[in-house]
Amino acid sequence: MLHAFAVALTLLTRLPVRLRRTPDDRSQGLAVAMYPLVGLVLGALMWLLAAGLDLLAAPSLLSAILLVTLWVAITGALHLDGLADSADAWLGAHGDRERALRIMKDPACGPAGVVSLLLVLLLKTAAITALLDAAAPLWWLLAAPVLGRGACAALFLCLPYVRDQGLGATAAGNLRRRLTWGMVIGTGLVVCVPVGLAGIVALACAALCLGVICRGLRRWLGGFTGDTAGATLELVETATLVALALTVTAQVGLP
Repeated sequence: MLHAFAVALTLLTRLPVRLRRTPDDRSQGLAVAMYPLVGLVLGALMWLLAAGLDLLAAPSLLSAILLVTLWVAITGALHLDGLADSADAWLGAHGDRERALRIMKDPACGPAGVVSLLLVLLLKTAAITALLDAAAPLWWLLAAPVLGRGACAALFLCLPYVRDQGLGATAAGNLRRRLTWGMVIGTGLVVCVPVGLAGIVALACAALCLGVICRGLRRWLGGFTGDTAGATLELVETATLVALALTVTAQVGLP
């Protein structure tokens, strides 16, 4: 389990994790179940930064930009790259599945990819700024990364991996389904339910977003790829943060 967690960290982050042995097929499948725990690590690191910025009385917008910068740095913009490739493929393929898969392999970033990156980063920054202005407890820094990576793991449970080769194909072929479902659902409940309404909203938003994405991917590609998994993660994180910002600010504004 510890080796699988380390494998998941190397796959989803740029943290300096040293593996004691080369991941085999079994550990790659088991690593998918560890994805939500990687979200906990990421959230904890951002929580530390947010707490330090609060002690320094940093402006909320500056704090939000620094948090998003750390978010991108830890992940190496890996999932953002998947989002950009997926956006380019969706716009450029015109419904042609094979062409979409070819576009995702192209390292160049087109207009749709650039716009999608800008929108996601702006939405995240705006939502974090609103949450900091509302003085909301920092649990949401755990919720968004956990739910985003839980959604990424859930793709392996809900859809087939459409490419024949690659790490995703190996992981999908060696998936521990019961354990993965347990980790996805369990971490989401543990992180979100204790905080009440806002946590329920976060869970519902993540589940709804995942459902819409799964339905769209099934119709578009017949499954998912590594790029669309990264896009799913980013979209669920962003939607969750926006929903939380709207919920928390509405609660603050109530008499």
